[in-house]
Amino acid sequence: MTYPYAAGYPDYSSTGSAKFIPQIWSSKTIVKWYEYTFLSRITNTDYEGEIRNQGDSVIIRSVPDTTVVDHSIGQTVTYERPVSSALTLLIDKGKRWAIELDDIVAAQSDLPLLTKFTDDAAMQLKISIEYSFLNDSSIYSGMGTYMQGATAGNKTQLFNLGTTGSPITLNATNVLDYIIDFGTVLDEALVPETGRWMMIPPWMAGMIKKSDLKDASLTGDAKSPIRNGLIGSIDRFELYCSNLMYAYSATVFQVLFGHPAAITLATQIVKTQHIPTPSDAFAERVRMLQVYGYKVLKSNAYGCMFVSKG
Repeated sequence: MTYPYAAGYPDYSSTGSAKFIPQIWSSKTIVKWYEYTFLSRITNTDYEGEIRNQGDSVIIRSVPDTTVVDHSIGQTVTYERPVSSALTLLIDKGKRWAIELDDIVAAQSDLPLLTKFTDDAAMQLKISIEYSFLNDSSIYSGMGTYMQGATAGNKTQLFNLGTTGSPITLNATNVLDYIIDFGTVLDEALVPETGRWMMIPPWMAGMIKKSDLKDASLTGDAKSPIRNGLIGSIDRFELYCSNLMYAYSATVFQVLFGHPAAITLATQIVKTQHIPTPSDAFAERVRMLQVYGYKVLKSNAYGCMFVSKG
């Protein structure tokens, strides 16, 4: 609606017959926000190069454990043949998008529409893959027995990380204690200290910032998160805040923590194609296909906690 005119006064606006005042179309579009994605930071791609160009699976072998026993003088030595089971990484998942834009629309628009559409599609694809990963039941079923639940801890089973029926109630007073417990659970599983990560829901990130992080050394920063508003690193964990995480219910959420060595991710095909349109149409078609797969390699290198907001 244009600025109002008095009755009988000529309408010079873009909606009037004279159209002396032009209608302006901005060359800028409204900023679009996307979910943050962290899949490449919490997994490894060690085997991607072996299958990127051919094959739909790769066999991953592991070094078996050798048994060490006590020995007494005169005792007969027995020998073992160490053996371990290989794992198979399957490229069994795929996502795609496909866009069509009429040539006349592309030519007459003052915006580079195809570029904007494909840029958005690429971001949506990335988000869709991460959401599927974080909500895949195989990720949670592959987790070690003592990396979750009320008796977590490979050595002691002393850590209660909650269950779906009895989640841990987090608040600003105890949230740091549980983060430190996550680190101890990984310590008991002999997980390296460098590279550890933790994915948390936004409300937990806010809770951490409200907690009593007076000691800046906890985060490895010059200033504590209370003063600079950043989460950063806490007790050897790099913290990532995500809206894509699995939520068991409206009040029970899951926190994931671990090391990139736990899960491997591989993409075999990342292809963008310009497709000829039918002879009866003047348009441009673009499509993209991404085929990928992931596999739990070390079940004791990552864990989870079921939590609720206190």
